Amino acid sequence: MSRRLLQLVIPVTPERRMFRIHDPSVDPDAPGGPLPPIGALISANREQLWVGSLQEDIGVRLVLEEWDEAPPPCGEAWDEEAKSTIYLRGQLSISMGLAGTAVRGLRLAGGVSDYSVRVYAGNRDQVTRRYAQLFDRHRNPLSDEFQQEKKTLEGLERYLIQLWRESLASAVKQVAYCEPREQRGWCTEPTTYYRTRP
Repeated sequence: MSRRLLQLVIPVTPERRMFRIHDPSVDPDAPGGPLPPIGALISANREQLWVGSLQEDIGVRLVLEEWDEAPPPCGEAWDEEAKSTIYLRGQLSISMGLAGTAVRGLRLAGGVSDYSVRVYAGNRDQVTRRYAQLFDRHRNPLSDEFQQEKKTLEGLERYLIQLWRESLASAVKQVAYCEPREQRGWCTEPTTYYRTRP
């Protein structure tokens, strides 16, 4: 049974409608990063995972979890889901671009490894729609009324990111094999074996 090793709940301010998860040794602003996740929930390469948001002026809520193995799926409680793999050297950081760093060098129990990642998102369209409605109701976005209603949208767009160290063993396979017995052919029951990755 899978076990959660870590849970972190933090506010995140997206920059250019995204925030970036990466190995701390990687500069997310250096050339060679993933393409911006335009029209997609995530974009990834070997050491970076960029998560697309629909917000630029409103903070979102992020729950980050590390598990000892694949957790039970929970997609029914969310609007969108994506999966990927990222290589981490035992730590991760979350960059918000010009808004700063939400997490720097968070230590992972899984150590240096490839990590499987599930990303869930909720309320993205709802927040975008409600924010647009604010401009219809209030002509001045600097007014107290506008700012008070805008605060109610903070953290409403939410994300759950679950990661776990990939197993060293490949999936278990069952094989039925035949061998002679008393000069006659016979088949044994399926036998389970493990094969490790090269």
